Amino acid sequence: MYAHTVGSVRYRFPDLRALLAKASPARSGDTLAGVAAASAEERVAAQMALADLPLRTLLDETVIPYERDDVTRLIIDTHDAVAFGAVAHLTVGGFREWLLSHEATPDKLAALAPGVTPEMAAAVSKLMRLQDLVLVARKCRVVTRFRNTIGLPGRLSVRLQPNHPTDDPRGIGAAIIDGLLYGSGDAVIGINPATDRPETVIMLLEMVNALRERYAIPTQSCVLAHVTTTLEAIRRGAPVDLVFQSVAGTEAANAAFGITLSILSEARDAARSLGRGTLGDNVMYFETGQGSALSADAHHGVDQQTCEARAYAVARRFDPLLVNTVVGFIGPEYLFDGKQITRAGLEDHCCGKLMGLPMGCDVCYTNHAEADQDDTDALLTMLAAAGVTYVMGVPGADDVMLGYQSTSFHDALYLREALGLRPAPEFEQWLRAMGIVDQANRLLPAREGVLQLVEGVGLG
Repeated sequence: MYAHTVGSVRYRFPDLRALLAKASPARSGDTLAGVAAASAEERVAAQMALADLPLRTLLDETVIPYERDDVTRLIIDTHDAVAFGAVAHLTVGGFREWLLSHEATPDKLAALAPGVTPEMAAAVSKLMRLQDLVLVARKCRVVTRFRNTIGLPGRLSVRLQPNHPTDDPRGIGAAIIDGLLYGSGDAVIGINPATDRPETVIMLLEMVNALRERYAIPTQSCVLAHVTTTLEAIRRGAPVDLVFQSVAGTEAANAAFGITLSILSEARDAARSLGRGTLGDNVMYFETGQGSALSADAHHGVDQQTCEARAYAVARRFDPLLVNTVVGFIGPEYLFDGKQITRAGLEDHCCGKLMGLPMGCDVCYTNHAEADQDDTDALLTMLAAAGVTYVMGVPGADDVMLGYQSTSFHDALYLREALGLRPAPEFEQWLRAMGIVDQANRLLPAREGVLQLVEGVGLG
């Protein structure tokens, strides 16, 4: 039992799960699940009680029982007690103060990451303002490698997302060329297939691989099929760089996705066995999103932000190249408006970085949400100030296959110019060699090398 008094009212919270839920900033998903604070006063009482909670309590008491959930078992069994020792004496509030202090340097945060559990990250984020989330995340740096180097200071990568409603190779090819000509694609050229048929997935993999090899593009490709489909593509000899999968923070939610931890382990081993990475072997790409466990009725009464942080424990287990929260994709039932989407995106990014993940964000919303491009611009800018690893590049910011609003190639150019950010170093060199950008990374008029690239996919 946890409690805190506000004025003459004493608020009681029966367990850690309830305390975390009531302390969470308001969002529609928690209200839908019936776990949200009933008033702003109750939320403040919960946050005060949470601030006084010893950080170690978040190890001693689980929000989902150990024996009932393999994600809980993963969190407990892989916890690094030595790394945690640096902050083990702190309360959750004291942890926040330490994270915001000059003492919490990038090196110390990197060393601490294996000792930070999802519940610790979620708890401390619930006590933070937006500027706190930006400042703490900015100090966390995570570098990963496959064919290029992602996550270095002063860099911003972009996933080139060339989706097409019928998986038409010419339409996808046109979008890829469009993105490359705007300097996007260093995180990954990642296609969401309209169908999950192995034949379609293999066709798209071969198409992108041929283009990449022909022009020696130092990046990686991924067709975002279900992990079992990608395993089948590997068995058939397809050129698989990265294995994609959506993951969640409970065993039951992952079962709804059709996955287990053992399947993810098998997929990582299979992709690594191909030896396609030239600089590293980070071969996994994960996406997450607040509300996924609730939408599968698999949240166990845990608030959606804590469930989201638990998904990062799953991702961390498999040393991914890329992780991103698709922050507004599930809809207003879970994140109602631009204010809630902004808060969730910054929380997710900060929690993932604290746990040692290469966090990106799909800054997005569905067309029935109370959000617009001004909200996108604001969150995009704050994430870039927070050192986000990568963002999405979608033609016109409007995904014509998935039917939602995201960020465009132009948005990435805005961030790079406004904040002095650059692409991954190997990709930056390629852009200059191709005559796409100058030495200051400004776009150049089309030159011979660029025109050859267009003609190379039959679009000239």
